[in-house]
Amino acid sequence: MEKMESELVSSMEIGSESKYNRMGSEEEDDEDLEVRWVQRRRDTKKYVYACALFASFNSILLGYDVGVMSGAILYIEKDLHITEFQEELLISCLSIVSLIGSLAGGRTSDSIGRKWTMGLGAIVFQAGAIIMTFSPSFAYLMLGRLMAGIGIGFGAMISAVYIAEISPAGARGTLTSLPEICINLGILLGYISNYAFSGFSEHINWRIMLGVGILPSIFIAFALFIIPESPRWLVMQKRLEEAKSVLVRISETDIEVEQRLEEIQEAARVSKGSENKAVWKELFFPSPGVARMLAAGCGIQLFQQITGIDATVYYSPTIFKNAGLKSDQEILSATVGVGFTKTMFIFVAIFLIDKVGRKPLLYVSTIGMTCCLFILGVVLSLKSSGASIHLAILAVCGNVAFFSVGMGPVCWVLSSEIFPLRLRAQASALGQVGGRVSSGIVSMSFLSLSRVISVSGVFFVFSAISFVSVVFVKVCVPETKGKTLEQIEMMFRAGKESSRGEVELGDAERLIGQRK
Repeated sequence: MEKMESELVSSMEIGSESKYNRMGSEEEDDEDLEVRWVQRRRDTKKYVYACALFASFNSILLGYDVGVMSGAILYIEKDLHITEFQEELLISCLSIVSLIGSLAGGRTSDSIGRKWTMGLGAIVFQAGAIIMTFSPSFAYLMLGRLMAGIGIGFGAMISAVYIAEISPAGARGTLTSLPEICINLGILLGYISNYAFSGFSEHINWRIMLGVGILPSIFIAFALFIIPESPRWLVMQKRLEEAKSVLVRISETDIEVEQRLEEIQEAARVSKGSENKAVWKELFFPSPGVARMLAAGCGIQLFQQITGIDATVYYSPTIFKNAGLKSDQEILSATVGVGFTKTMFIFVAIFLIDKVGRKPLLYVSTIGMTCCLFILGVVLSLKSSGASIHLAILAVCGNVAFFSVGMGPVCWVLSSEIFPLRLRAQASALGQVGGRVSSGIVSMSFLSLSRVISVSGVFFVFSAISFVSVVFVKVCVPETKGKTLEQIEMMFRAGKESSRGEVELGDAERLIGQRK
């Protein structure tokens, strides 16, 4: 009897020990799964950010060209003896010609893919930069400038589309803002290049300034061998296995991979089934939903430019000279301060865009720009003095800072996320056309208009337009924070925002309070 009891106790102990071992093993498995998930999430985040950063390198080309030309033109004018009209034409033609690249880029990216379209743009830009560097006359300089504009149109437009298509919904605003960071970085590098090489002779310095712009395109060539193709483009080409393999690398879980793949396929089916209309026909004769998308996407591109940001950046030396600065060195050093301010404040937008949303940043940006442009108009109408010079520099820096907080990055984000899959490349290109044409018109007319109504009068006009942009944001721009690309499309087709989407001026006021 004692023996049986002993065996029973021993058996219970063994069973209990086995049970605890199983429980311990399950806990270890759970911990192991959690560790692997955290590691995958970390690796995925790093990979997506790296891809978005590499895709943004094209935007450095645009920014550098804008920044470097503002200073190089001072020496080109002296070396090649160009007229004021030729100066306006040289500066503005890049913006206008880039629309050719933007339009061709939409169709090209649908044919050969997003990333190789970016590569093609870099090659064309590089050829143009080489021609500009060795230009013996204004005609050759214009030829190089035209080629550079086409290359920039190719790359800058499609990079934002590519980033939007690889980004998860929760980080898309931050990642799609990276091109704006790179534009600002390029502008700053252009200003620094102007200041650094201004000491060389007038025949050499502007050539070095323009030639340095070739370097970023080398990094773009390297990036193309690292980043994957857009999964949404692969689905459109019926390359589902490749699309899934890309989604595995840019998604945190296998469930998310399946969900994203299903959403993309559904969006592709909806797009193909929408009355089988040709893409451009659908854009020029849009349905109500597509019309709302075009109003928001193209409108924000238009207001980004007609509020005068390119005139402020391109002609900042002219503005500071009009305010009272005399030497080229003083003027170029002041432009470096403008470039630094513009670059630093873009990080405010990057930090906040997926936290507070797109619309509050747009309110802060447009209201702030309106005030700074008005102050700059007032200052430039006063007699030059030490105080007015400092106030003019402060107003220019304030204008570019408010631009970087909202209108700059949010424009890229909205333009790349609000259009349906089948229309996305061409619709984004169409928005770029409006933005580039308006930028060219502003740049081409700035000096001529300044002679008619004065430099201060031009900035009063920009201030009035900026005020109108506040109303446009209120009426036409929906909130897209936290929504997938497919959810945004459905929101526009339904003609209303979800309860999470509507953001009013009160949100912007709370945002200003937080920043204080």
